[in-house]
Amino acid sequence: MMFFLWLFVLGLFSYFLLHNSIRRITRTPVWLLWLVIMAPALIWTGWLLVNGPSKSSPPDWLIIPFLVCPFLYWFLVQLGRKEITSETAQTTVNDGTEPAKSQQKPALRPIDLEEEASLRDCFPWSVYYLRDLEFRPQAVICRGQLRTNPEAAYKAIRENVEKHFGDRFLVVFQTSFSGQPFFALVPNPERKSAENPVNNQPLNRPFFALGLLLITLFTTTIVGAQIAGITEKAVQSNPSMLIKGLPYATALMVILGIHESGHYLAAKFHKIRTTLPYFIPVPFFLGTFGAFIQIRSPIPHRRALFDVGIAGPLAGLVATVPLLIWGLYHSTIVPISNKSGMLNFDSFNPNFSLMMTLLSKLTLGGALNSETAINLHPVAVAGYLGLIVTAFNLMPVGQLDGGHIVHAMFGQGASMAIGQFARLCMLLLSFLEPGLLLWAVILFLMPLNDEPALNDVSELNNWRDGLGLVAMGLLLAILLPAPRVLIQWLNV
Repeated sequence: MMFFLWLFVLGLFSYFLLHNSIRRITRTPVWLLWLVIMAPALIWTGWLLVNGPSKSSPPDWLIIPFLVCPFLYWFLVQLGRKEITSETAQTTVNDGTEPAKSQQKPALRPIDLEEEASLRDCFPWSVYYLRDLEFRPQAVICRGQLRTNPEAAYKAIRENVEKHFGDRFLVVFQTSFSGQPFFALVPNPERKSAENPVNNQPLNRPFFALGLLLITLFTTTIVGAQIAGITEKAVQSNPSMLIKGLPYATALMVILGIHESGHYLAAKFHKIRTTLPYFIPVPFFLGTFGAFIQIRSPIPHRRALFDVGIAGPLAGLVATVPLLIWGLYHSTIVPISNKSGMLNFDSFNPNFSLMMTLLSKLTLGGALNSETAINLHPVAVAGYLGLIVTAFNLMPVGQLDGGHIVHAMFGQGASMAIGQFARLCMLLLSFLEPGLLLWAVILFLMPLNDEPALNDVSELNNWRDGLGLVAMGLLLAILLPAPRVLIQWLNV
């Protein structure tokens, strides 16, 4: 029954992602794309219904759908790919972060000959040698040859366009599939005019955010009480027993809140319009599906994309590690058993993760050895989940934080290839650690593409590239198991 509940949740989650992201770049029906990415899970479900859980499915049924469906998905997206529009200026920060709501698409007024001459004047030959203009219903594509560094070219041409056309257009700077940088002028959805008023909707809704926070505190407290061993019958007879769930609830919400605050503050630093962090309460699972912010203005450049993407995981990790160490210190040691593993909080074996192994041994010392496991304190459970959330968001796939990071570091085309490689690696890793299979399925349900920044050509500086590599190193330290030599040396 739980398997089918998870399948239902995954189906809704994947359809929501597709409906709010991929539909903006392709005319292929969302239901068809959803059916393709859900095909592996649906095939496995059909096998279970017909043969029951006692009979394992053939290996081909596990591997072939994962190999075929991503290529079929990519083909269908490309088959119905839309022309570049103003919606491509919208981007998403996720962990938890959902796409900004599409504003009403403004109509592009035809550019007459006089305006075309003005537009050509915006491209000095010493900056960007303009060869031709391509007029599309929702964009003007400007192709030519870049003659200076991308940062200077984008700044000069954007200023020239603003001088001739005001705030009528957004200037997008991207790289084509052939590797050639081009400019695109798209209608500005935030243009200040009587026909298109700006900021009709309130950006921040503090009472709504506070209400979601309080509801999530309640739902996580219920789950925390269950983790602390408080039964439903005990709560019904004495509701004050719910207080036992507060340590878990408080720790988890602090981690998630600081994570989202990192995104929020980084966006504010780059003058990107964004909402307050919103929590997502659920009365089961962890008590929450995380939190998110909504970006309401275009990401200006890849540096901003990188900063906003990496700020959340790093801030969340800074909060996670101390809470995890405190929780481990107050946890108890129990004999190891066949049921010990990464998902058993009563008999937790940390060897599946290099970072968890090191932190557990550092905190518990000699009490933790090869014959013992850990009965996690509720705060340790929250810290461990915070570590998992950080790792999930650092996965270099699509619109996850890690997807933003590799996009900013290597460009959009390379980031899609890295994302596909990461999904396949996670699938292979799930054969070694079955607890990661659900994670692998979710990654395959997510689109690979990440929305471009306005200036998506200018590269990062060296220290940002270094920080991005550190973030990927942290991801590997959380995901990969401790080497056998280290396990023997530490006696865990």
